[in-house]
Amino acid sequence: MLKNIDPLLTPDLLHALAAMGHGDCIAVCDTNFPAYSIAGDRPLIHLPGCNLAQALRAILSVLPLDTYDTPVLRMAQVGDASTLSDAQREAVETVFSRLDPQPRVEALERFAYYEQAKQAYAVVQTGDARPYGNFILRKGVLN
Repeated sequence: MLKNIDPLLTPDLLHALAAMGHGDCIAVCDTNFPAYSIAGDRPLIHLPGCNLAQALRAILSVLPLDTYDTPVLRMAQVGDASTLSDAQREAVETVFSRLDPQPRVEALERFAYYEQAKQAYAVVQTGDARPYGNFILRKGVLN
C-alpha cells in the first residue's frame, strides 16, 4: 500500500508514468478512442470506472507537465477545431485551470492527433463515453 496516491493510479499506470522521461507523452482518451490499434505494442492502461477529468486529475497529481514544448494537446472536433467538447471543457475548467503554471492547451486535427498518439509512451483509456475526450500530455521535469 502507498499513502497519498490517488486510487485511480494503478500499478501499471504508475509504472508507465515513472518510466517516462522528459518530453515523453501519454495519451489519455475516451472509451470510443481506437486505443488498441493506436497503442500497438506500447502499454495500454484501462480506467473504465472514471471519466476523463478524474483520470487527468489523478495523472497530474504525480506527472509534471513540460514547460518548454506544448504540454497539452487535445483532439479537435471535426469541422469545428476551436470549440471544446464537453469532456474537454470540463478538463480545462476543473483540472488544467488549477495547475500552476497553467498549461497551454492546443488543438490538433483528428488524424494528426492519432499520429501523435501512436508515438505516445502509453495510452490510457477511460470510461468516459463523451465524444472528443482525448488529450496528450507531455512530461516535464521536476523543479
